[in-house]
Formats: sequence, C-alpha cells, structure tokens
Amino acid sequence: MIRKVSPAPDKEQCLGGRRGLMLVLSSPSGAGKTSISRRLLAEDGELDLSISATTRNRRPGEVEGKDYLFVSNKDFNLMINNREMLEYAKVFDHYYGTPSAPVVEALRVGRDVLFDIDWQGTQQLADANSDDVVSVFILPPSTRDLEKRLLSRAQDSVNVVAARMSKASDEISHYREYDYILVNSNLDQAVEEVKTILKAERLRRDRQIGLTEFVKQLRAGY
Repeated sequence: MIRKVSPAPDKEQCLGGRRGLMLVLSSPSGAGKTSISRRLLAEDGELDLSISATTRNRRPGEVEGKDYLFVSNKDFNLMINNREMLEYAKVFDHYYGTPSAPVVEALRVGRDVLFDIDWQGTQQLADANSDDVVSVFILPPSTRDLEKRLLSRAQDSVNVVAARMSKASDEISHYREYDYILVNSNLDQAVEEVKTILKAERLRRDRQIGLTEFVKQLRAGY
C-alpha cells in the first residue's frame, strides 16, 4: 500500500524563525573594530547596532543617538541603579554602557545586535546571556601598526594616544575569553571573516525556533 503524502510545507513556514544573537566585537583602540562594525552594518540587513550610553564628550562628527547616547554622570548612575544596563564599564575616566530595553526587544523578534565594546563589557554580557553572545576579538598586525593607526586618526592628543597604547597590552591579554580571534591586517578580509562567523552562528541548532517540531514532521513523513 502506498501512503499518500501531503506536499511538504516550506521550511520557513515550519520553523518559527530564530532567536537573535549578540555579536560582540572587541579590540584595543585603533585595531579596527569600529571600521569593521560600520561595514557589517552597511552590508548586512539583519544586523542592528547597539547604541551605547557614555559620559564622555561628543567627538567631531559624532551624532547623538547614532554613535552614542551622550549622558551626564548622574543620568548614567540612575540607569545603573534602575537596572537598565546590560553591561557598563569605566574606560579612560568615562563610563560606557548598554541600555537593555532595545537589545531585549531586537533579540525577541529575531534581529541580531552588534556590540562595539571592550573586554569588561563582554564579560558582563557573557555572564548574564551566555547563550546569546558570540564574541570576536580583533588584533592588530603589530604594535607599531596600532600606534600608527591611533596617530593617523588625529582625534586624540599625543598623551591620550600614549595612554591607549599603554592599555592595549592589558586589553590584548583577555583574548582567551573570546569565541573567535582574527588579525586585522586587511579590512576587506577581516569583514569577510566576521561575516562567515555570523553566518555559521545564525545556523546553530539551539537558535532555530520550532526545529524540534519540524524534525518530528519530517520523521513522520510530512
């Protein structure tokens, strides 16, 4: 006897989509995480940028609500006390942190969120949301190259550049805490490598909503 099998519904109809992920890019200042982030956001329609709040002054060309949320120390502390931050840290005498509400909503509807944060923030995110975090640490090709990049930006004084170089060694020492490591010798190649990571992580079994039921249907002959 030949059993009549109904046409199989589309995979997209069977699966309920997927839960979004938090893609973290970290690096010493000048190693290229911001450049890579901008390229990813421009080229990937499923990726949103997490806008950090900061107490530092706005730099030339930065836009409120696009690059950062610029807040006072008082307002930043209120956000911490009200548990409105996913993570926060003090870097070079200024506070940086991630407001939680926009991120939680994005993940819920299946959007991925990109974080341009340091190792302290990454650690906090991973401790509280380990299943959702994918972390990438970006290394410069050399210390000399890192210093050259910092000086060429012309955004900071010589003293600030020296402070960033001094801090770089400590930041690099945390590379083992990340899921992936890449050396940014070439921007185009680095962007493609992060895209590959993102593509693979989106396909992870645990992120597929409705996968168990879909497999049951396949095994039942539907």
